[in-house]
Amino acid sequence: MTRLALLSASNKAGIVELARSLVEEFGFELISSGGTAKTLQAAGIPVVKVSDYTGSPEILGGRVKTLHPRIHGGILARQDLPEDMADLAANQIRPIALVVVNLYPFEQTIAQPNVTLAEAIEQIDIGGPAMLRAAAKNFAHLTVLCSPTQYDGYLQELRQGGAALEPSLAFRQSCALQAFQHTGAYDQAIATYLASQGKADSGAEAALEKTLTLSGTQIQTLRYGENPHQLAAWYQTGSTPSGWAAAEKLQGKELSYNNLVDLEAARRIIAEFPGTEAAATIIKHNNPCGTAVGDTLLQAYEKALNADSVSAFGGIVALNQAIDPPTATALTQTFLECVVAPGCDPEAQKILSAKSKVRLLVLPDLLSLPSRANQPSVNQLEIKPIAGGFLAQTADDQIVDGSAWRVVTAKQPTEAQLAELLFAWKVCRHVKSNAIVVTRDRATLGVGAGQMNRVGSAKIALEQAGDRAKGATLASDGFFPFDDSVRTAAAAGIEAIVQPGGSLRDQDSIQAADELGLVMVFTGVRHFLH
Repeated sequence: MTRLALLSASNKAGIVELARSLVEEFGFELISSGGTAKTLQAAGIPVVKVSDYTGSPEILGGRVKTLHPRIHGGILARQDLPEDMADLAANQIRPIALVVVNLYPFEQTIAQPNVTLAEAIEQIDIGGPAMLRAAAKNFAHLTVLCSPTQYDGYLQELRQGGAALEPSLAFRQSCALQAFQHTGAYDQAIATYLASQGKADSGAEAALEKTLTLSGTQIQTLRYGENPHQLAAWYQTGSTPSGWAAAEKLQGKELSYNNLVDLEAARRIIAEFPGTEAAATIIKHNNPCGTAVGDTLLQAYEKALNADSVSAFGGIVALNQAIDPPTATALTQTFLECVVAPGCDPEAQKILSAKSKVRLLVLPDLLSLPSRANQPSVNQLEIKPIAGGFLAQTADDQIVDGSAWRVVTAKQPTEAQLAELLFAWKVCRHVKSNAIVVTRDRATLGVGAGQMNRVGSAKIALEQAGDRAKGATLASDGFFPFDDSVRTAAAAGIEAIVQPGGSLRDQDSIQAADELGLVMVFTGVRHFLH
């Protein structure tokens, strides 16, 4: 019996070439629905419309066309069971050897601006997932393909299958797995979107859902994880590349696990500075060793580098403007792992090519912060595994503007001090807690990160700043439980402090600041980063 293939592809890439090979090389007969049938007919490929094959017209504006016993019976029949084959014969149903389906572009639709709920709902595929799941369930007897990337592999399997024209069982099972993963991710995208619409319509506050499903498509295996004995891979969420998956690597070695973790830390800091003023940050082991703003990109980078040039060796650099030739020249003077910016001048790229091992990336939306609106999506959640499960939280992505800050000391800050406090606070929130950051002239001078007590972090940051701490500003990501950090800061020459406040002993810190002539500002917001 001539083998039968069902083709129903929303994404038409490669479908004509596949269909032509199936017919001309392997003698398949094709049945197809809607737009796919029209595409094949236009290419001169013989095809039978699903409605003609089933004897039932497409109805409800195309909502019902493949949901029919002649389709699903042909897909689900166990061809080694006489009873199943007898059912097919009694109902004039042919077994289907190949199902090629990819789904309506739901995620692409909801990504469009101003899309309505009604428009999104019409892009929820019903027949497609049903056919994919049915075919995947019956992989012992047929093959299911859900992506154009599988077409060449399937044809190669047929060519290697000899007279039987049968792909290997291992190949069919692998395709079935991909089909279930595809439908699972599709359903998750729909559920996440509808949850967000429900919250928006009701005016309810954002809340995490009772059931949270994570999915991603592997885009790259990595050499190893944090250490050589750990396996690692890079996954993309959603069907459209975004974030680092959308970055263009202009040169350099493949990105490592640690590179990507540090790049994300750099992105979060540099996104604090989306304005016209140039900014640069240098990351080492997920913490900034130098961050600065300047009149030019070169000045910002040099200020960041001078903050801690020793730690900058082997670091990750992020810039908030396109790389220009002067900055590129400066970047070549230090060993760096990665450099990322929203753009790169051709001459600058040529200069950086002298350091061919440096990973140079361009990410146009480097400065964008995600918007959660009323309901956080899985893509915007921070996930941390624990034994037996995982934790999820929304990102700490509040925009800092300082308008709600409260000056708690008798001494009032100048406009220049307020600008410096704002800069220090923006950097401090991205340092591992307990975090202390010392800055002056909107450049970091000392960073104390990840210590078990705040006094220890303050001592590290102030020691690193040295004499430069005189007249500088200090930021703390959490409140001071005692006045000891305030006194230590004043002894080093600090003139202004920004911290969240909220300690039972806040008054002790305020009293110490007043006694020592410091400015102290409470933000009312804590930014722990564990």
